[in-house]
Amino acid sequence: MIERGFASREIAAKIGCKSHVTILNLKKKYEETSKVEDKQRSGQPRNSNTVRRALKRNGLSARVKRKKPLLSKKHRENRLKFAKRFKDWTVSDWNRVVWSDESKFQIFGSDGREYCWKRQGETLKDAHIKPTVKFGGGSVFQDNDPKHTALLTKQWFEDNNVEVLPWSPQSPDLNPIEHLWNDVDRRLRALNVTIRGKDALWEHVSQIWNEMTLETCTKLIESMPARIQDVINAKGGYTRW
Repeated sequence: MIERGFASREIAAKIGCKSHVTILNLKKKYEETSKVEDKQRSGQPRNSNTVRRALKRNGLSARVKRKKPLLSKKHRENRLKFAKRFKDWTVSDWNRVVWSDESKFQIFGSDGREYCWKRQGETLKDAHIKPTVKFGGGSVFQDNDPKHTALLTKQWFEDNNVEVLPWSPQSPDLNPIEHLWNDVDRRLRALNVTIRGKDALWEHVSQIWNEMTLETCTKLIESMPARIQDVINAKGGYTRW
């Protein structure tokens, strides 16, 4: 980001660093030496186990970074605006919404994991997040993906008297069906079998999806008021969902 010309405050915000001065010092060091690493110091180098023990003594534990969509200032503003608009909706209101989404499943490999140190019960912060760029959202609770806004799609909604709710981009935490897809992915990985080809993948995913219970879906819908409130509390930022 330094090479791309980002300001120190922008870099600090993107990586979750509290002080832009730290970034400013690193930027200056990089411009002078083309490096940001500290020079080798005298004495015995710190052992990684020693560092981990010190962190644990201070109430910090290692956690896998949650993958969350990258939120710009505009995204946060739109999320907050959306949450305030629907803050008075009850569970009965949300029960009338038809949710949909798309998901990606990998046959080989993984997206990789990154770890962070976090105190138990600590509010989710930018530093605890692995930002992702995501395409897709909910429909009829839908985003502005071209396939959702195509003329034929709009016409079908009009012909069938279906109201399309506005969607706040980069907000999977406001679409409960995202959690169903995550559960499908978790169960798929738990099978620990070799899946050969798209047909086999489709068969496994379909079977797991059909095993989802009404109780699970109901609980997710019932969580919507809490999700909305959490977005408001986070001022449009990341939530626990």
